[in-house]
Amino acid sequence: MLSRTADNLYWIARYMERAETAARLLEVGARIALLPSAQGYRNDWDSLLRASGNAAGYAAKYGAPAEKAIESWLFFDRDNPNSVASCITAARENGRIVRTALTGQVWDALNTAFQELRQLEARRASCELSRLTDWTMKQAAMVRGSIDATLLRNDGFNFLNIGYYLERGDSTARLMDVKYYVLLPQLEYVGSGLDNDQWSMLLRALGAHRAFHWAYGGEITAAKIAHFLILNPQSPRALITCVAGMANHLGRLAKYYGRETPAQPAVQDLLKMIETATVETIFDEGLHEFLTRFVGEAARLGAVIHDSYLSGDM
Repeated sequence: MLSRTADNLYWIARYMERAETAARLLEVGARIALLPSAQGYRNDWDSLLRASGNAAGYAAKYGAPAEKAIESWLFFDRDNPNSVASCITAARENGRIVRTALTGQVWDALNTAFQELRQLEARRASCELSRLTDWTMKQAAMVRGSIDATLLRNDGFNFLNIGYYLERGDSTARLMDVKYYVLLPQLEYVGSGLDNDQWSMLLRALGAHRAFHWAYGGEITAAKIAHFLILNPQSPRALITCVAGMANHLGRLAKYYGRETPAQPAVQDLLKMIETATVETIFDEGLHEFLTRFVGEAARLGAVIHDSYLSGDM
């Protein structure tokens, strides 16, 4: 496969997962804003901007954080390359370029999301936030479902899944960091009803509330959440699940092409970092510090994958 085709497939997946992450960030903000709480380290909506990595771009255009402006920035604003609108448009454009590498069902799912987005943009003033976030998650699920149901399990399928897993791991870490580091008001609130309510809202926004209770039952605590979203391989959004998924598909590429690249040992190093961690060591380091380290390591892995597979003919 040509590296430019692999790059387009990889970014289709990353952009669709990124669009869903922007929607989930908005849902986290909307849910937590409904909770009675003391003042946090930062404004709830400002916290979402920081987690999204787009605070500087927002400030340059809008200035001080404001709920409606942040909603627009994260969903509709084309000046934000990571908004839902920008990501779905970019995913569809990448799909158009490699149309012959996709099944009709995958292309239809991408194109339908783009066409419906244009309709939402035309009547954006009347769109409720909950409807926008639900719509985004539905479109992301339809694209992912069509990929899983109809594509050959070839190298293109591997590149799509590497993109999905890398972006999902990054987004899980960022969403956790919103809750733990920037929304919890003060140290004395750890373990309180406010703390547990915020964790519950995060689980609901991630679509993981029921799965968490199936796995653990009983009270929601920071330690259980950390285990579920970082270390539990049964959790579909857990960091360990995402890194193991990347390791699997990079291993399949090595077998498919008959050679390893620096990407395979790099992903194994990241997997070892997760596998050797425990809840105790994570909290000893600091959850925020651990998550920040993971985001940095995931970004470095992305750069290695790009240099190994996406920057020249394979």
